[in-house]
Amino acid sequence: MAKTVDLELKKAFAELQFKMLETSQKLKFADVQIENLKKTIHHAELTDKEIAALPADTRTYESVGRMFILTDMDDVCKHLNKKIETCTEKIKSLENNKNYLERSLKESENNLREMVQQRK
Repeated sequence: MAKTVDLELKKAFAELQFKMLETSQKLKFADVQIENLKKTIHHAELTDKEIAALPADTRTYESVGRMFILTDMDDVCKHLNKKIETCTEKIKSLENNKNYLERSLKESENNLREMVQQRK
């Protein structure tokens, strides 16, 4: 009977350990995505700032795939602002997901501690 209890504890311990590893990897991935989105926002803000400093009759081009299309400055600014808004929304959703993952990780750690205490 003691061996079956040990096997069950061992199995549960392995599952919790796997869940903790998976959650920590997801957290790292979310951090990388957030950093990339912040860089994109910064790049778009700088571009918008530079375009705003140009004269109104300046020809501007926007990239579409591997080609560039002549575009009005207003449209370029609108696209940049929309890109900033989209990235900001994605960052918010990633941070919410990250908070959930952190809570899940702490819960898994607490469960592991309880299992170790029970085993002693």
